[in-house]
Amino acid sequence: MKGWERQAFSVDAMREMARRVLPRAVFDFADGGAEREWTRDANEDAFRAVSLLPKPLDGAAERDLSTTLFGYRLSMPLMIGPTGLAGMYWPDGELCVARAAKAAGVGAVLSHGSVCTLEAYAAEGLAPRFMQVFVYRDAGFTRELVDRARAAGYHGLVLTIDNQLLGNRERDVRNGFSIPPRPGFALDAATRLRWLWRMRGHLNRITFGNYVRPGEASDIAKIAGRMGEILDPGMSWRDVEAMRRDWDGPFVLKGVLHPDEAERAAALGVDGVVVSNHGGRQLDGAVASLEALPRVVERVGGRIPVLVDGGVRRGVDVLRALALGASAVLVGRPQLWALAVAGEAGVARMLSIYRGELDKAMGLCGVRRIADIDRRILSAGLADEAILPVARAAE
Repeated sequence: MKGWERQAFSVDAMREMARRVLPRAVFDFADGGAEREWTRDANEDAFRAVSLLPKPLDGAAERDLSTTLFGYRLSMPLMIGPTGLAGMYWPDGELCVARAAKAAGVGAVLSHGSVCTLEAYAAEGLAPRFMQVFVYRDAGFTRELVDRARAAGYHGLVLTIDNQLLGNRERDVRNGFSIPPRPGFALDAATRLRWLWRMRGHLNRITFGNYVRPGEASDIAKIAGRMGEILDPGMSWRDVEAMRRDWDGPFVLKGVLHPDEAERAAALGVDGVVVSNHGGRQLDGAVASLEALPRVVERVGGRIPVLVDGGVRRGVDVLRALALGASAVLVGRPQLWALAVAGEAGVARMLSIYRGELDKAMGLCGVRRIADIDRRILSAGLADEAILPVARAAE
């Protein structure tokens, strides 16, 4: 085992390793949340409140972590979620993530704000691969991105619904983080020589690859300014229905917290929902994702898969989420920390950590298969049927 791998013994450890190697503004761009960051912190705190009640004598000497999601077999119930500008954390960061996910047998969702183009990402051959999309003021541009995803062979779309008005991310304000970086960023970056060295020749090529127009220079400042204006704050269920009609494959809504919205999504033929508060980066004071999960699961009633993201830092957190009715989890920030540590190898290490911890937690709880995980492994109060439904969408 290499020296950095011995230090990277947990996702939390990788976060601290990333903090040491990244310029403060770059680290905080991923790590920070909106305003007081109460919702960001609540996401992690919510997992601490879910106690397990193991039954080790049930005997689980061998465990099978595989599961089926949207018709695709995954090696474990985890996918990598969309995070913008991964290529700022390691050269070709998004492609590194795709390769590591492919090798590990898990799926991923490419961020609309990736440095690489969605076509370059698709060329890595990851399956399943989903594309994150938004609703724009220009309906033609919305259709254009959907058409590009279809042409590039994406297996599904993830429509993010909680980002139409950008949250007030005060760490970025304090750090003067902007695109392109302000002059003060050079002083910050000058203290992070390892990051500067590996990013040499790449910093001036960082852009939002999916927004560069044909024949246009990849001026990230102009593109970033345009992106803030083109999202449609008036997005509605009509837009969801239109995109559902326009896309034949799996179609997922991300950013669902209210059970009414989850129920309506299922009724409209949406194939899945992600219970998410955008990692606490949008509305500070919004409910923690894990806290919202049981009521969403209850309202959906097993008709469609329910995924969850936000604060998933351990394999045992994956177990908790599944016991609360989730079909799988998405992980966001951890992929950026892992990239900052060791690129593709770092992401591979992160995924192996989640797998190993989930496997051990299942064994200690006496659970052999993912399908066997339900509220019976939770403490008595959380297992109350009136509070916690067990329904999970059929695979």
